[in-house]
Amino acid sequence: MNHLKAILFAGIAGFCLAGAVQAQEPAELDDLEIAHVAYVADNIDIRYAHLALAISDNPDIRAFAETMIRDHTAVNEQALALLAKLGAEAKDNALSRSLLENAGKLIDEMSGLRGAAFDKRYAENELAYHQAVNDLVENSFIPNIENAEVKALFEAGLAIFKTHQGHAEMMVGKLQ
Repeated sequence: MNHLKAILFAGIAGFCLAGAVQAQEPAELDDLEIAHVAYVADNIDIRYAHLALAISDNPDIRAFAETMIRDHTAVNEQALALLAKLGAEAKDNALSRSLLENAGKLIDEMSGLRGAAFDKRYAENELAYHQAVNDLVENSFIPNIENAEVKALFEAGLAIFKTHQGHAEMMVGKLQ
């Protein structure tokens, strides 16, 4: 699990290091950059879930993956609707690009696993991913979002994703 956290945090840390050169940290992103990071993070978890459905036969893993697809898709749809209402467009940034790059590497790695090895890796990744992203959202993004509607959407999403984190933690425990 520490390896998984290291991969995700490497993406975030890599952004922070690049941000130091550009004098920008995650907490300094504007609302539209934050929105893009969240959208990308949701899509990454949807990709992980589709991979799990393609590889795993474990009913718990499959049920969790289906929940990830449903919930992350719903939050992204709400985010896109809010952006349309506000007449705004999310802005790509170094953190969203870093997350995508690291996710691609992890998907390549997990794609080579089967059976219990895949299930364990997927569950551990889901736990580490939700811990890292939830921490980023709660402690860096929400306190710095300026638009009240955007902030409310992030707060609602965080509540859902904290539940995901709890489910992932139970899943990891069952697979030990």
